[in-house]
Amino acid sequence: MPCIGRFAPSPTGPLHFGSLLAALASYLDIRARNGRWLLRIEDIDPPREQPGAADSILYTLDAFGLHWDGPVVYQSQRHDLYHEALQQLIRLGTAYPCTCSRKQLRARLLSHGYDGHCLRHPPVDTTTAAYRVQHTQTDHQFIDRIQGRRRYHWSAHQGDFTVFRRDGLFAYQLAVVVDDAEQGITEILRGSDLIDETPHQNELQRQLGYPQPRYAHIPVITNPQGQKLSKQNLAPAIDPVERQALLFKALRLLGQQPPAEFLAASPTELLTWARTHWRLDNIPAAMQLTPEGVPRVQPPDQPGTP
Repeated sequence: MPCIGRFAPSPTGPLHFGSLLAALASYLDIRARNGRWLLRIEDIDPPREQPGAADSILYTLDAFGLHWDGPVVYQSQRHDLYHEALQQLIRLGTAYPCTCSRKQLRARLLSHGYDGHCLRHPPVDTTTAAYRVQHTQTDHQFIDRIQGRRRYHWSAHQGDFTVFRRDGLFAYQLAVVVDDAEQGITEILRGSDLIDETPHQNELQRQLGYPQPRYAHIPVITNPQGQKLSKQNLAPAIDPVERQALLFKALRLLGQQPPAEFLAASPTELLTWARTHWRLDNIPAAMQLTPEGVPRVQPPDQPGTP
C-alpha cells in the first residue's frame, strides 16, 4: 500500500513558524517515499475559529510550495460520520453519558483522577450530556518513530476521555480518528504536544475496528522564554514573501542541514533537495529560537529511546 499522510490545522489563526515545521516535516516524510499528502481543515470548534483563517492557511501552504493531493477536507462537513461512530461506541457499551460540570471534573481529576462517577451513577436526563469513552485496557504502549517507545497506565477510570461535548460539539479525539480512517491515513507526523493524545486515539481505533497508522512526533519549537511557539503565545504569522529564508531555517531546525548555497534557492529547488535528502532520524530532541531568531537544537536521542 502507498503511504498516505496528512496535515490537519485548525483555523484558529494564520500559520506561524511552529505550524510550518509540522507541515514541512509531514510533507517531506511522505514525499520522500512517493506517497500522497492530504490536507484537512479541523473546523469543528466554531468558538475558537477565526474568520478567513482557513483560506489564509491554504494560501500560505501553496505559496511555500507545500502542495497537497486531492480536495481539501473540512471536518465541519462530516458530522454524519462522527455521529455514526459515536452511536457505534454507545452500542458497544464503552461510551457513556456524563453531565459533570467542568468544576466537578476538575475537582475529581485533582483528587484522584477521574473516578467514573457518571458511569457508576448514570444521569437520568442526557439531553445536554457529554459522552466519555472507557479505556478497555489499563496499560498501553506504542512505538513512535521519533520519540521511541511510549508507555501509559491508567487505574480505574483515569483514562476515560470525552468524544462528545456538552455544548453539542464533537471532540477532537473522535473526529480525528474517524477522519484518519476514512481517508486511509497510514502515517501521522505532528507536534509532540499531541503525543499523549495518541493512546486515546489508539483505543478508539481498536473499538471502532480501524487500522492504526504509524506515528511520529517532532519536538515543538519554543521561544526564548521556553514557551511553545503557538497562537496562544502570540506567535506571529509567517510571511510568504520570506518563504526561502523560512524554509531554509525550518530545514535546519529539523536537522536536515541544506548547504549554505541553498539560501538563495527557490522554494521548489529547496524542497526538491529536501525531499531527496530527507532523514527522519536527524530530527533533534529539542528546538528553540534564540532572542535573535537563530535556531538552537538539541541532538536527537538514540533510536528507540523511551
